Amino acid sequence: MRAQSGDWLVIEAGDLSRHTRRGRIEQVRSADGSPPYLVRWLDNGRTVLVFPGPDAHVRTAAEVEWTDAAVAARCAAVQAEIGRRYRG
Repeated sequence: MRAQSGDWLVIEAGDLSRHTRRGRIEQVRSADGSPPYLVRWLDNGRTVLVFPGPDAHVRTAAEVEWTDAAVAARCAAVQAEIGRRYRG
């Protein structure tokens, strides 16, 4: 696993009792981009030193932006369809 500051660390949910976590990598402690990373989590705003496990992966800021835009577009399309079907 390699990262740079500004990338995002994503930890996938292993089961229904956990949710996927995403945090912005604020600092990479090694020259080659390997862990540990200083990460600011989106869900609670805390910044912590993370040694990612096998359920984690790194996404670039561009990848996260593209994914978020695709999700937003899909949600808007679903909302529009719901509105269309139940208006009349």
